Amino acid sequence: MRILCTFAGGSGHLEPLIPIARAAEAAGHDLAFVGRPWMLPKAAALGFAAFAAGSDVGLTPLRRPLAEVDLAREIQAIGRGFGRRVAGERAADMLPLCATWQPDLLVCEEMDFGAMIAAERLALPHATVLVIAAGGFVRPDVVAAPLNAVRATHGLPPDPELAMLGRQLTLVPFPPSYRYPNLALPARTHPFRSHALDPLDAAPAWIAGLPDVPTVYFTLGTVFNVESGDLFQRVLAGLRDLPINLVVTVGRDIDPAEFGPQPTNVYIERYIPQSVLLPHCRLVVSHGGSGSVIGALAHGLPMVLIPMGADQPLNAARCEVLSIAQTLDAVAATPAMVREAVTTVLANPSYQQAAERLRDEIAALPGPEHVVRLLEQLVAKQQLRE
Repeated sequence: MRILCTFAGGSGHLEPLIPIARAAEAAGHDLAFVGRPWMLPKAAALGFAAFAAGSDVGLTPLRRPLAEVDLAREIQAIGRGFGRRVAGERAADMLPLCATWQPDLLVCEEMDFGAMIAAERLALPHATVLVIAAGGFVRPDVVAAPLNAVRATHGLPPDPELAMLGRQLTLVPFPPSYRYPNLALPARTHPFRSHALDPLDAAPAWIAGLPDVPTVYFTLGTVFNVESGDLFQRVLAGLRDLPINLVVTVGRDIDPAEFGPQPTNVYIERYIPQSVLLPHCRLVVSHGGSGSVIGALAHGLPMVLIPMGADQPLNAARCEVLSIAQTLDAVAATPAMVREAVTTVLANPSYQQAAERLRDEIAALPGPEHVVRLLEQLVAKQQLRE
């Protein structure tokens, strides 16, 4: 079986596909990734073939000041960006790529609408992998109209309810109870356990020798990290004097030296795989991206969330409802407020207990090898039809 794993955004759109790709490779299938150009080095570093589709317009991280969270604006931007421009570019580029590489199916992250349109035009089966953990971000009333314009250029009928996303197979790498309960999923939906140690993940040697005090991990992700103004500095100022190990990752586009000398209990790196760091942690401070939140929950870790945009406010609100996190305003949070939130969550075992319930739910889900069997069945059904 030949599988193209496609993603239209950055690391948060790529990473949910990796466990599926690893499991499919182990089962003897051929894999390749299709991203936008700036993400190809990261995809290729996984050891798979990687192809480009679409442009990097609107995706390359740029240093920007911190802005107030405007969830309505973020949702509307999905229609203009992913729904029209990105989908149009991706659909056009995917057609010749599929003609050359000849996949049996596409595995598309949920915002790679262009790849799904290409699959529909070519009558190829496709599976959709959700990347928005809480849901509520990809809305038909915002995305359907611009997508219908793209669909029309490929001779496809309108899809006002976005049935394309879940018509064949929907794969959910999140615990079912985490998603907003009022958001229905398609009938052919299968949750699975996605968080595992990747064979390429390696830990810095110093992690194993951390002092015997709580370890707190602080990250602002791989896109919003460069749009965070002085948030790194405020969080560092609030936490570095606590009796904790503070491990900070700032991303590949920020130099840790920018933050100057730090106490010996503070470790600032560009990147550490969460799979090797989180088993040593007691709490995560983050922007509330889906990958960071579900990574923390997979290890039963409570959180302090400081959302800045995209789906982060939705995740933060859901985490508060589930009593697994406290939330701070990214613009207004002072070092004292950050310190108080972290101290409160560390001191109150109810946060960790709630996070551990989600951890246990994740652990009980079938692994990515189950997904591979579902993909094999999907292709087999297609071949019977032909």
